Amino acid sequence: MSEQAKVRNAAALAALRKADPVLAGLIDADPDYDPDAWLAQLPTMDAFGVLIFQVIGQQLSVAVTRTLLGRLMSRFGGRLPTPEQLLAADPEEIRAAGLSRRKVQTLRELASRFVDGRLDPVELERLPDEEVVTRLTEVSGVGRWTAEGFLAIALHREDVVLPGDLALRKAIQRAYGLDHLPSQAEVVAIAEAWRPYRSLAVNYLFASAYRT
Repeated sequence: MSEQAKVRNAAALAALRKADPVLAGLIDADPDYDPDAWLAQLPTMDAFGVLIFQVIGQQLSVAVTRTLLGRLMSRFGGRLPTPEQLLAADPEEIRAAGLSRRKVQTLRELASRFVDGRLDPVELERLPDEEVVTRLTEVSGVGRWTAEGFLAIALHREDVVLPGDLALRKAIQRAYGLDHLPSQAEVVAIAEAWRPYRSLAVNYLFASAYRT
């Protein structure tokens, strides 16, 4: 993490501590936590690579997703395919990595849009969050969870919640001592206090789940 990033991170942590005592406890319980460390366990990913990760990871754990990414990479010389490479490959060869037919179709449609410019990484960087979500969810098989993950990982947006993530909902239930699994609306309501650093708050909640 660069010095500038460390300064921003410290300011965000201070704001979250002040805003939410539950998060303050999670932050103080792991003072050396690096919110980006989990990404080091993944291959280097550009914008399209993050979408591969997100699509493969739908309804799967990060560990299983990592395994399937490795299988896919083995078919492309140890790297994630570019949009052009994925389109040129036999779809059945992609499926052989362990992907469903629908996920292969989704990845091929995303690749097509990257190739023809309907999805331009430079343009996506400039667009507001909701417009990015709109562009991505035009593709069949890309829902809000997939698009929001792209915002947080590929575009480093700081205020993303992922209310539809089951693991996050379970982490919130545990951390806040709820007697029920919170709905997506409840997650959004709880997360209101975390603005404008909801991405970092979510990261700490995920980390708390893996520690227990």
